[in-house]
Amino acid sequence: MSLVIAMDGPSGSGKSSASKGVARALGLRYLDTGAMYRAMTWWMLNQGVPVEDGEAVAARAAEPVIVSGTDPDGPSIAVDGADVSGPIRTREVTNAVSAVSSVPAVRSRLVELQREIIGSGGIVVEGRDIGTVVAPDAPVKVYLTASAQARAARRAKDLAADPGASVTVTQAEQERRDRLDSTRKASPLTKAAGAQEIDSTQLSLSEVVEAVVRLAKEHE
Repeated sequence: MSLVIAMDGPSGSGKSSASKGVARALGLRYLDTGAMYRAMTWWMLNQGVPVEDGEAVAARAAEPVIVSGTDPDGPSIAVDGADVSGPIRTREVTNAVSAVSSVPAVRSRLVELQREIIGSGGIVVEGRDIGTVVAPDAPVKVYLTASAQARAARRAKDLAADPGASVTVTQAEQERRDRLDSTRKASPLTKAAGAQEIDSTQLSLSEVVEAVVRLAKEHE
């Protein structure tokens, strides 16, 4: 199947779970582009690169070898041959990823990698600029959102092992990240033209998946 489904939206909207569910339902591959930016950020932090210094980040953006798996039942992300699926989900990485992902050299390199993975299609791609930049010709575009409170609660649940990640703290960090991502010059977070907006605040995961699958089948 050559179908490309672009799934955009802010953190905590349910993009990952929904995208994997849609990919499973339709027998498609799955790509988490956010994990690629997190992987780049994790590498920068581990290399001691000052992530707020755009020039310093740009100077080393070509160095890490980032490989993304596309199996929705077991998505993977590796940097220089090492699995970083766990380390990239820490608050340290989360709070630094907006700075790194705003650097044009980073975006240019990772968008190129993402387009190579998308290839001829048959994939659900989630991120923040899929329908606007990475795959603007995708026949199915979804902008998944939810209330700030619901998104913060979901993210705090993911960070349950971190005692500092209360819903209040998580919401404040999330709002900062959304503000940075929505106002950056390079590929800001925005709803793509023609995208179907879905508010997941009151919806179950299965209801979101069903809604996207219906949109996909309309394009068969």
